[in-house]
Amino acid sequence: MQPPATAFSGAFRQELERLLRLRRDVRRFRTDPVPAELLERCLASFSLAPSVGLSEPWRIVRVESPAARAGALANFEAANAKALAGYSGEKAAIYARLKLSGMREAPVQLAVFCDEATPKGAGLGAATMPETRRYSVVAAITQFWLVTRAEGLGLGWVSILDPERLSADLEVPASWRLVAYLCLGWPEEELETPELERAGWERRDPAPELVVR
Repeated sequence: MQPPATAFSGAFRQELERLLRLRRDVRRFRTDPVPAELLERCLASFSLAPSVGLSEPWRIVRVESPAARAGALANFEAANAKALAGYSGEKAAIYARLKLSGMREAPVQLAVFCDEATPKGAGLGAATMPETRRYSVVAAITQFWLVTRAEGLGLGWVSILDPERLSADLEVPASWRLVAYLCLGWPEEELETPELERAGWERRDPAPELVVR
């Protein structure tokens, strides 16, 4: 039987697996700028992402001004201090040593929102599960993440933030909900093992049982 025309080669599949293994959450960046045309090429991957009802609810704000970046960094530092206070003993000691954002160094920073009131898609698929709009944004971010990694860039997802405060600081519409704050740039080093695993915070299950019957 002939393979379908859309089948990819074994070499491509091996490269894809390598890409997945190298898709790490990067927190340590060089400060070299990212060429504008490269960033635009990566951002174009959002238009290829799946979305519930073809609603395309992602909204991207590039955080560039010193004031906006300072506000986002202060937001992270306050949330990070609060998170640290929630741990004790060994976990607190490890947490205090972790570098959990690249916000001081990353040349590109993006706040990605979900427009919960978008008329696009006419609500198809979201009436019973409105959270699928945010899932769509996450799917688009994952696609963007792989594309940036394929270009040699690194991406870090900062979730230790007060989303309402960030939304207010960036003055986005009320219907937008923060999904991710992304730091993007050239990584200091290429690593396959997650940083949290190297730091002793948690271990990845080498053989998880993925199907539950």
